[in-house]
Amino acid sequence: MTLSRRRFLTIASAACLSAGVARATPYRWRGIALGARAQIILDHPDAAAIAARAQAEIARLEGVFSLFRADSDLMRLNATGRLDAPAFELLDCLAVVRRVHEITEGRFDPTVQPLWQIVAQSAVQGRAPAARDLAVTKDLIGFDRVRFDSAAIQLDEGQALTLNGIAQGYIADSVAHLLRTEGITDVLIDTGEITALGVSEDGAGWPVTIAGENAPHLLRDRALATSALMGTVLDGAGTQGHIFDPRDGTLRPRGAKQISVSARSAALADGLSTGLSMAHSAQEASDLLSIVKDARLESFIT
Repeated sequence: MTLSRRRFLTIASAACLSAGVARATPYRWRGIALGARAQIILDHPDAAAIAARAQAEIARLEGVFSLFRADSDLMRLNATGRLDAPAFELLDCLAVVRRVHEITEGRFDPTVQPLWQIVAQSAVQGRAPAARDLAVTKDLIGFDRVRFDSAAIQLDEGQALTLNGIAQGYIADSVAHLLRTEGITDVLIDTGEITALGVSEDGAGWPVTIAGENAPHLLRDRALATSALMGTVLDGAGTQGHIFDPRDGTLRPRGAKQISVSARSAALADGLSTGLSMAHSAQEASDLLSIVKDARLESFIT
């Protein structure tokens, strides 16, 4: 499996990213978060304590959404098909999932997880997945069959969820909220999806350049998410990407080589960019986004 999508988390306040300005050395923390290298850079008198609280929040939410921790809420749900008294954050994220599922007309669907596991396992073993296994796992796809409320989350028999296409954005939103409560209003958060709060040091929006483009996009109080059908390659031949079309189980869907969507919410931008990577044209992606007041298509590369 080859990852080409950025896997680096950065949280930096505006003053820390200013070039050519003489300042005291900002506080810097480096470590691992969300399974990736991470850093937090803050210019604040209480920087160490704020960074510690941000790390704790990320770790707490990993305990909800991670597919790599056996004790996470999501893994416990997938193991039994039911989770009683689910965490608010999991329910809140599933509500965003339902909205994105509807906006993208089913292109975003986290019940694709059993199919993803079959394809990924087969790729590791250097073989094509068995037709019967594909048929069985494709039949399990259907977010409309997932039932959830404050009492419990219930999956259909055999179903499992992956929130990898939206959880990074959700965590970025949570960290942004934490920093706002700490009085930090101008900060760039990069969890694989970018959230820009306030303004950069020069008072303008945060300049963010999308891979494959030259001109930066200025973001202010806005999140940007980028997805690519081949962002993660599952097979040695480099022909099988990590995004499948859940509407019919197509393993190599047509769509954008790369798509970027911005929104007020990083979770919304994250989910929309994942689902709309299967749009056949920029016009189709824009048409689907037209019903979302606070989202816009930033880039569509074919």
